[in-house]
Amino acid sequence: MIDGVSIKKLKVIPDERGRLMEILRNDDEIYKKFGQVYMTTAYPGVVKGWHYHKIQSDNMCVVKGTMKIVLYDSRDNSPTKGEVNEFFPGIHKPILIHIPVFVYHGFKCIGEEEAIVVNVPTERYNYDNPDEYRIEPHSIDVPYDWGLKEG
Repeated sequence: MIDGVSIKKLKVIPDERGRLMEILRNDDEIYKKFGQVYMTTAYPGVVKGWHYHKIQSDNMCVVKGTMKIVLYDSRDNSPTKGEVNEFFPGIHKPILIHIPVFVYHGFKCIGEEEAIVVNVPTERYNYDNPDEYRIEPHSIDVPYDWGLKEG
């Protein structure tokens, strides 16, 4: 696992009315601080990535559909430099992924319907000076192929 990345397995509590799932609590070890909460989506087969942050950490949870979330550690001083992590969170695997600063991340909707991600970053979005550093999803700067891996 990439240094600084954490996973929290989430518990779904169903009853005859529906279900409840806590995502992030301020007494979780994974919790650092609150910036904002937002949701983003991807349509089937769409890749959103790569990007990283210099100030904020992300806490991502897929609440509808299934995603492939991929992280890449390009940090020179990291013991896991060059490591790639793949996660497949969603309705069948409810997890929260904590993504530290300077770790590239992106995701791909791998289901047959739009997937929804809820993110709780440690900072609020700064419209005048965004903490968002991007490269295109198929860049050779990240050693990862978003294609389907069969067999």
